[in-house]
Amino acid sequence: MRIVFMGTPEFAVPTLTEIVAGGHEVVAVYTRAPKPAGRGQAERKSPVHEAAEGFGIPVFTPKSLKGGAEQAEFAAHDADLAVVVAYGLLLPKPILDAPRLGCLNLHGSLLPALAAAPAPDPAGGDGRGTPAPASSSCRWKRASIPVRWA
Repeated sequence: MRIVFMGTPEFAVPTLTEIVAGGHEVVAVYTRAPKPAGRGQAERKSPVHEAAEGFGIPVFTPKSLKGGAEQAEFAAHDADLAVVVAYGLLLPKPILDAPRLGCLNLHGSLLPALAAAPAPDPAGGDGRGTPAPASSSCRWKRASIPVRWA
C-alpha cells in the first residue's frame, strides 16, 4: 500500500516506524519545517523529519497545503492512504480527497471522540459505551464526512 505519512512530534515517530516495519511503501513524509531551537537558535528538524530521513523517505515541509502547487505535489504521490498523526497543519479538502482510500487521523486524546454529541442511549448511558483508552482515538476522513472508530 502506498502511504503518505503526515506528522511532526516525537509522539508520531512510533506510528511511522510501525508502518515502515509493516512493509508498506511510504512514498512521502510531510512534517513541519525546521525551527530555530536551543541557545544558538540553530534550525532543528522535527523528530518525524529525522526518522523519515533515517528510513530514506522523501520529506516535504510546506508552510501551508492551501496552494494549488502544494496540492498538486501531494496528489502526484498517487497514495492509497494518508496517515496523519499530530501534523500541525489544516488539511484542505483537495488533500483529504487525494489518497484513494482517504486520510486516517490518529489522535492522542479522547477529544476527537467527544467532539460531537453521541446518539441518545435508550439505557440512559452516555452513548459511547466503554470509553477508549487515551491515545487510541482515530478518525477516518473521506470528503467531509468523518466516521469515528473507537
